[in-house]
Amino acid sequence: MSFIAVLFALILEQARPLGRSNWVHAGMRLWARLCSRNLDAGQTYQGWMVWTAVVLFPALLALAVHLLLWDVHGLLAFAWSVGILYVTLGFRQFSHHFTHIRDALEDGNEPTARQMLAQWQQVDASELPRSEIVRHVIEFSVLSAHRHVFGVLAWFSVLAAFGLGPAGAVLYRMAEFVARYWVYKSRQKGVAIGEGASPALQLAAVQAWQMIDYLPARITALGFAVVGSFEDAIDAWRNYNTHTTPPSALPMQAALNYASRSDGILLAATSGAVNLRLGGQMLKTASAIDEASTTSAGPVPDSGLGMGLVAGREPEVAHLRSIVGLVWRSVVLYMAMLALLTLARLLG
Repeated sequence: MSFIAVLFALILEQARPLGRSNWVHAGMRLWARLCSRNLDAGQTYQGWMVWTAVVLFPALLALAVHLLLWDVHGLLAFAWSVGILYVTLGFRQFSHHFTHIRDALEDGNEPTARQMLAQWQQVDASELPRSEIVRHVIEFSVLSAHRHVFGVLAWFSVLAAFGLGPAGAVLYRMAEFVARYWVYKSRQKGVAIGEGASPALQLAAVQAWQMIDYLPARITALGFAVVGSFEDAIDAWRNYNTHTTPPSALPMQAALNYASRSDGILLAATSGAVNLRLGGQMLKTASAIDEASTTSAGPVPDSGLGMGLVAGREPEVAHLRSIVGLVWRSVVLYMAMLALLTLARLLG
């Protein structure tokens, strides 16, 4: 059942993707704003209470609807799972950014590529050379593929195996969304009351996201290693673990600006799998640049990947197609494993 639901959702998402402005994402933003405005008072326990309301309540609601529909008819529960996967899973939710930047680079239009990268990630890309544009596009695309596809699949598959329906997909997407949304909104200048979040709420969301993404990120990294250069990927993964400081050892403000360790592992495995030079200089967010230009409180921390430089070939535009191939081979691998597990359950 899980394999067929994922297959149907992927086909549907490719045939009719969600629009950039859709009621699902608008509803997610509205729910996050509503809860933070009414429940967030800056205390640690309140941060976790808001996170629980924003993330766990929709997941439990998805589970409740699944169980109710299952009592009526199994096909209704199946349709519900496909619908939830359709709005939480898929390449088309981010791939248009990748495609447009790749086309601009292939046409030699680097200013347009920089502008599109800046709009996509809300960063300053005005001074990036061509190779750095390619590198950042690869990094952001790999992370987006993990968060929009592989991570959702991992949590959906695990919880669905225990009869919890699509709750895992909702849990993962909501946890990823609030960890990104609250930090981003709080860094914007002139943000309206209720749009941002207290440092306690931001930290709770980031810590919860790191825990939820811990295993999926490593599964994705292992999948990239299997379909790429296995030994090089594992070696890059091991070197990254040796030379990085865990975010738990950092103070709160530094932890909020620290790129996820799981992201670093994923990118290290990617760099080894395709022998590309990834990591290195981070990009500043647009809000950080504005703040640095209007305050004298010292330098604003960079935000970005910050995983340290990983050796390999210098990224070129042709490598973008290699990354696409790596991701799709990983999808095939994951679907094959899910099909085998589904078959084993049916036969067992």
